[in-house]
Amino acid sequence: MTTAGAVAHTAEERIRVYVWDAPVRTMHWLIAGAIIVLSVTGLYLAHPFRGWGTPPFLMGWMKVVHFYAAMVFVVSVLARVAWMFLGPPQASWREFIPTTRRRWRSFFKTLRYYTFLSVDNIATVGHNAVAGVAYTGVFALYAVMIVTGLALYGANANVASPMYLFHGLAPHIGGLQTSRFVHHLVMWLLLGFFIHHVYSALLTSKLERTGELDSMFSGNKFLLPDEFESALDNEGLRRRAPANARR
Repeated sequence: MTTAGAVAHTAEERIRVYVWDAPVRTMHWLIAGAIIVLSVTGLYLAHPFRGWGTPPFLMGWMKVVHFYAAMVFVVSVLARVAWMFLGPPQASWREFIPTTRRRWRSFFKTLRYYTFLSVDNIATVGHNAVAGVAYTGVFALYAVMIVTGLALYGANANVASPMYLFHGLAPHIGGLQTSRFVHHLVMWLLLGFFIHHVYSALLTSKLERTGELDSMFSGNKFLLPDEFESALDNEGLRRRAPANARR
């Protein structure tokens, strides 16, 4: 298995770059799947319905599925945050929060490109700086969703349940009604991001032809040689990708 610096030429003279490792891809799909399941079950919990052919104990099943999907979501988010400090450069927290002048220059140049103020874009191996900041906001929404969800569940948890630990959390964040409202609102924000994320991945994959969409399945992107060299400079990866990494 290669690293971000290890390359192989394709038939189109592009360079195959291994960007997203197995832990990142696994946690990405677990979070995405959990959001879908949580949204479907959460909408039913907020607006239950009964009709002809409705299975018995449907509300109970929805609560159970919602709870276990929430556990998958919480564990996956926490694991991804941990991997920001333990994983390779493309998984690092530095890909999310600009900490260098180079990264800030990349942020403003990419922002100008996204807002049609410039036709020049910056080649990147992992996330570009604007996407990294956007994902930072998404993880902040994850944190709000987790806290409000724990507050709602803990308020009704049995004393013998481990979740009872959170039974007093709701008053500290405005009470149950506020927790419920914020939880519901953030769900719609995440669904909006989900739609935009899929659209952007399809558009980028079509326009840039780097395998952006496929990379979350294979882990590989495909860059032109000059794009790869530029990306190493733009992201400061050259010092982490030795010259002899090219094969």
